Amino acid sequence: MPQILPNFTNSVRLKYVKLGYQYLINHILTLLLIPIIASISLEILRIGPNELVQMLQSIQLDTLQVLCSTFLIIFISTVYFMSKPRSIYLVDYACYKPPVTFRVPFATFMEHSRLILKDNPKSVDFQMRILERSGLGEETCLPPAIHYIPPKPTMEAARGEAELVIFSSIDSLFQKTGLKPKDIDILIVNCSLFSPTPSLSAMIVNKYKLRSNVRSFNLSGMGCSAGLISIDLARDLLQTHPNSNALVVSTEIITPNYYQGNERAMLLPNCLFRMGGAALLLSNKRRERTRAKYRLVRIVRTHKGGDDKAYRCVYEEEDAQGKCGINLSKDLMAIAAEALKSNITTIGPLVLPASEQLLFLFTLIGRKIFNPKWKPYIPDFKLAFEHFCIHAGGRAVIDELQKNLQLSAEHVEASRMTLHRFGNTSSSSLWYEMSYIEAKGRMKKGDRVWQIAFGSGFKCNSAVWKCNRTVKTPSDGPWMDCIDRYPVHIPEVVKL
Repeated sequence: MPQILPNFTNSVRLKYVKLGYQYLINHILTLLLIPIIASISLEILRIGPNELVQMLQSIQLDTLQVLCSTFLIIFISTVYFMSKPRSIYLVDYACYKPPVTFRVPFATFMEHSRLILKDNPKSVDFQMRILERSGLGEETCLPPAIHYIPPKPTMEAARGEAELVIFSSIDSLFQKTGLKPKDIDILIVNCSLFSPTPSLSAMIVNKYKLRSNVRSFNLSGMGCSAGLISIDLARDLLQTHPNSNALVVSTEIITPNYYQGNERAMLLPNCLFRMGGAALLLSNKRRERTRAKYRLVRIVRTHKGGDDKAYRCVYEEEDAQGKCGINLSKDLMAIAAEALKSNITTIGPLVLPASEQLLFLFTLIGRKIFNPKWKPYIPDFKLAFEHFCIHAGGRAVIDELQKNLQLSAEHVEASRMTLHRFGNTSSSSLWYEMSYIEAKGRMKKGDRVWQIAFGSGFKCNSAVWKCNRTVKTPSDGPWMDCIDRYPVHIPEVVKL
């Protein structure tokens, strides 16, 4: 009879060869030490107890030598523990969930576009094509000022959105952690496109009556990767100031940045960006270790601003009619790929197991010496991480990273579903993705999480977290009322 199923023997053999190789390389020290320890143990047993006692008695140590050796050991131990970086814990976090009244279904969005851009039907058709292929769902939200026809992006409306998103997130975080405003030592806020005076950080200090000696920072203009920049800043401050708590707020205010012109490159953000925000509590206090969800392992930042194309690929400017908006370049994906490549080159040796690093090194040497046409080896980052949180900047971004990193559909599920349910919430999207993984009950003790974010400038930033304890499925949060419906099938094109 003809063979119905393909012959998997060869692929199975190769799989077990690779597994054997990985185990051998990753445990080589253990495998080398076991026979050495066994040989020493057998030799001690062969000598006998009486001879062993005589050998120990024959070793004569001076009292001064013992004291000096003891002091040296204590001194080295003290220096080691004092110079060792403090552990930074993510105690908990909270994401803003917009009310149902803020939702913008496709039909509503397109109707508003037709009324606002009634003199330019081509721009309306362009937005429709983008929306059909965006990967967004029917439940994403925009602030009240954008629901007006025409939109009313006033300063008052923008402040109102900022207060709603930020205060709601912080209130939820304080409720989760039981913390009081006076317990906050460091405050960091990042919002790229809305930077009023007084600052958003001052707005929080005023609202919650934070202490007068709180160290506050307000980051603006740093794009969708600013959330990880804020965490990097918080880490550096927590290394300097012991026994402290840091409150980090990541958001993007949509109200003043809704583009009402006809430039296609500047209409793209209208189709992708939606309301969102997150508040995080970081701490270096040892007593927080038991209840903290995650421990920060490392942060790697890559900046390509030295290249003119990279600098201008996400650029705020005025169009020919004087209307301000964000211009997204056609080279954006290529520049993002280069930034990711540089970031991976830096983070790879820090997180990948020895087996993957050796394979990468051998392939690199082979290409340099023997044959430049050899296919470059792509390290298997699935061996270094259990979960991936890729910035939900758009469907193309997620597709490209899934392809380049050879990830499965489950690995990018959190990113795709976040984009579908909440849209591109800028720097806070990573925390909606983390919340999705928790809501699905997948986050276990010891799991490693890789967060990857891209931002204007152009920047690619990575953060690595290790789960401190098995996270129970939360009873609240942004996914509370819809997690049972996810994951959903997202077609390539949604016909409107």
